[in-house]
Amino acid sequence: MKKRLFALFFVLSMLWGVVPGAPGSEAMTLRLEGGNIGVPNPFRHTRRGPGVARMQMLYDSLLEKSEEGDIPWLAKSWDVNEDGTVYVFHIREDVFWHDGKPLTAEDVAFTFRYYRKHPPVYGSLTAGGDDIVTDAKVLDPRTVVMTLPRYDNTFLSSVGLARILPKHIWERVEDPIAYDGEGLTIGSGPYRMESYDANQGAYRYVAFDRYWGPKPAAEAIEWVPTGDRVLAFEQGSIDLINAPIDLLPRYRNDGAFAIKTVPSLHSYRLMMNMEAVQELRDGDVRRAIAYAVDREGMVKAIARGSATVSSMGYVPAESPWYNPNIVRYPHDPARAKALLGGRKLAVTLLTDNSPEGTKAAELIKLSLASVGVDVVVRSVESRTRDNAMSTGAYELLLVNFGGMGGDPDFLRSLYGEEAGLIKGWANEELTRLLRAQATERDRDARKAMIFRIQEIVADEVPVVMLFGAVDNFVYRSGKYDGWMCRYDHNKVDHNKLSYLVRE
Repeated sequence: MKKRLFALFFVLSMLWGVVPGAPGSEAMTLRLEGGNIGVPNPFRHTRRGPGVARMQMLYDSLLEKSEEGDIPWLAKSWDVNEDGTVYVFHIREDVFWHDGKPLTAEDVAFTFRYYRKHPPVYGSLTAGGDDIVTDAKVLDPRTVVMTLPRYDNTFLSSVGLARILPKHIWERVEDPIAYDGEGLTIGSGPYRMESYDANQGAYRYVAFDRYWGPKPAAEAIEWVPTGDRVLAFEQGSIDLINAPIDLLPRYRNDGAFAIKTVPSLHSYRLMMNMEAVQELRDGDVRRAIAYAVDREGMVKAIARGSATVSSMGYVPAESPWYNPNIVRYPHDPARAKALLGGRKLAVTLLTDNSPEGTKAAELIKLSLASVGVDVVVRSVESRTRDNAMSTGAYELLLVNFGGMGGDPDFLRSLYGEEAGLIKGWANEELTRLLRAQATERDRDARKAMIFRIQEIVADEVPVVMLFGAVDNFVYRSGKYDGWMCRYDHNKVDHNKLSYLVRE
């Protein structure tokens, strides 16, 4: 085995500044905007960012994600063989579950076996339809050996998404989705769940006093129901908002507030169900829709200019893997009409019932009407919309989600066969390239593959990428100033390390 001394990297990664408002002199409760994200365990939370984030605060993983990259967490170090197919993880000694039982290598090995039979909501442990871990064995109470079917560029990052389960709870559970018994949300993370009100979307987490790692920055975190998030923030009911750009002047000149502006790694996108609408199987029809939708107009009308038009190749322009030489699809109704060739189309567009979602849907409706596509907008609660996206119960669907940061293997999360999100479309070359780039060790060769993937999806338009808004997070720095962005995710309230004292 070739030793990689990641333990030193872990120590250095913790040498950050002390967070104002952290426990020590007085207790502090953080309050954030609520919303029902389901039961926050790996099997029952919603797939979207808030659900993933709240689950991850209760459950630790072998690695976590910092500003710079993937860092050691429950695994304090690891060894890897020369061909990158066998990893030996060395587990920390001082880790406990929320019920007081110690976490051991048995829990780690059990987790990966259990996930093969019962996949978690988030953090896929498959690639190209195959399990990324074919075997997980315990060498001793603090050592686990994992065998991979092949080298994978993103293995460590993928393993870091897998939340470790307490074997003593889940080994007797045959159906984790239906399970409602003891230990439902017991993890080893820095916070434990004290209460949950599904009807109100209210949660209360409290600091876990036996946590092995960086100290929880708050005694408690509460997600509370809010009608008007801006009003709730200004009244002090919540401590952080992602503010519209036109509200920033009122905070910028007030010393009580701090503003953190970051480019979004999210994007609105228009999904097209080619199983439900036969006309959408024609590439010219999809291209016509791309030319017809006024994406620049949406940036102005919805984000008030605080956004960027998304690349039709999916990879954002901020990424070193971005291909600038793909089809851009500027707003061009005449070209859209020419591609349609006089064909008429009538479809239903499903969106959530948020103000931004409904406005974006109406703008899409107007754009498409101008080229002969008749759209009926249907607004539903966001969980209903998300479920329709997974099941295919839609014709057109408008959604805003992330997963566009970090390694470009994220392309598989939308276009990969195993993702199952694009209904009724496939491309053999794309499928081959998505698989091949994952195991290609030569960076230049891999980059050529990633560029070609972007060319294919931009030309074929299986999804119309719309725009990504810039995020302007406003908070009271005197109460808490520890908000941070991960290298692959810029929603500060979704990032686990935002809630820890890093010193």
